Amino acid sequence: MAEIVLAAKKREISNKGANKELRKNGIIPCNYYVKGSDPISFSADEIALNSIVFTSEAHLINIAFDKEEPIRTIIKDVQFDPVSDRIVHIDFQGVTAGQKLEIQIPVSFIGSAIGVKEGGILQESLHKLDIECFPRHIPEHFEIDVENLNVGDSIYIRDLEFENVTILNHEDSIVVSVVVPRIHEEEEIEEEEGVEEEGAAEPEVISKGKSEEDSEE
Repeated sequence: MAEIVLAAKKREISNKGANKELRKNGIIPCNYYVKGSDPISFSADEIALNSIVFTSEAHLINIAFDKEEPIRTIIKDVQFDPVSDRIVHIDFQGVTAGQKLEIQIPVSFIGSAIGVKEGGILQESLHKLDIECFPRHIPEHFEIDVENLNVGDSIYIRDLEFENVTILNHEDSIVVSVVVPRIHEEEEIEEEEGVEEEGAAEPEVISKGKSEEDSEE
C-alpha cells in the first residue's frame, strides 16, 4: 500500500472562529486520535488534503510535524461543506503495528457486463467497503469483476471474499447490479395497462323503463 507524507502544523487554538479563519486561508483543521494517547489538533494545506481524499485508492498517511518523527495514520472521517463540497475537517486515526483497524477501501469495477451490452445499466451501489485488517494488509483498492452480470443480476457483500481482510458491511447489501433502463420499465408498464384496458369489456346497460310498445298501450 502506498504511503504519503503530509506536512502539518499543530494548533494551539481550536474553536469555531479560529477554524473558520483557517479555511478562509486554504488551511483545513484536523484531529489525530490513537488509543492510549491524547488527541492532537493540527492543520494542513487544503490542496495537499484534496489529493489524499479525492482519490480512488486508499493510503497510509505519515503526518509530519516540524522536527518531529512522522506519525503513521489513516483517514477515519471527513466532513464536507454541504454546498461547496469542500473539505471542512478531517479526523486521522493512528496506526499501530500488530493491531487491527477499521478502514474504508475504494472499489474498482472491472470488465464489461453482458447485461450492459444487452441494453442494461450498471448500477454501482457501493463505492467503498468497510473492512477490518492489520495495517500491513491494507489494500489500495478492491477489484470486482462484473463481466458475467446479466440484466437483473447483482453482486452482494456475501459474494465477496478477499484475502487477509474481514468485510464489515451487511452481507445482504448490494455492491453492484445490472438493471433495466427506467424508460424501458415505464414502456412495459404502459403496455401492460393498455392490454388490461382493451381486455375489459364495457358493461351492458339494461333499461328499466317501459318499452315503446308498453307506452302505446
